[in-house]
Amino acid sequence: MILFYVLLFVIAFLYASVGHGGASGYLALMALYGIAPDVMKPTALMLNLFVSFTSFIQFYRGGHFKWNIFLPLAVASMPAAFVGGLITINAVTYKKILGVLLLISVARFLFFQYTGKVECKKSSIGLSLLIGASLGFFSGLIGIGGGIILSPILLLLRWTDMKQTAAISALFIFVNSIAGLVGQMTNGIHFNGDMYLYVAIAFAGGLCGAYIGAMRMTQMVLKYTLAMVLCIASYKLLVEHH
Repeated sequence: MILFYVLLFVIAFLYASVGHGGASGYLALMALYGIAPDVMKPTALMLNLFVSFTSFIQFYRGGHFKWNIFLPLAVASMPAAFVGGLITINAVTYKKILGVLLLISVARFLFFQYTGKVECKKSSIGLSLLIGASLGFFSGLIGIGGGIILSPILLLLRWTDMKQTAAISALFIFVNSIAGLVGQMTNGIHFNGDMYLYVAIAFAGGLCGAYIGAMRMTQMVLKYTLAMVLCIASYKLLVEHH
């Protein structure tokens, strides 16, 4: 279990450094350690809450947050995440779905050409609502916050630069994790007995990662860090057979 705790800290650190909560990484880690599927989903969302909010605070303090882009995304995603949280699907199925979604994000993100300073375009309210609702539903269904899919979409649309993307994704993950958990609570949820320790370790990793990501890392470093995180999470979820 010592290795489990070390990996939990590292996952929280890496994800928080790019504005994510880390649910996909936690799901993969818990699957490797044979933790029951009905425990995995709410546990990942609970860890998401602490890590993503910590990350958001750091990026917000760095002046990278844009309310006008976040609000329509959140308005559409929260009710959709609640509905997704009401639905229970086969454990193997939801891990495979998540793995494929991450793989698509990796492909798009790596082919996205970074050309230095991004000239951001004006966002679309209608498209924001559609994106928010779609990601919100998958967030509640699978047990993620949705930010790991939202990030490459925002970058491809050129609505935000890397750090603005991280700031928006972090709060997006936080509100969707709350909505998804509330939806799951209607069906009854189960937490691991070591939840408090999980939260403490993930919170510490998230705090360190968020500070490094918001204050110290350059945008180029953030780009490759995010690509690496997406690849690792996708690989583990798709090849895991537990």
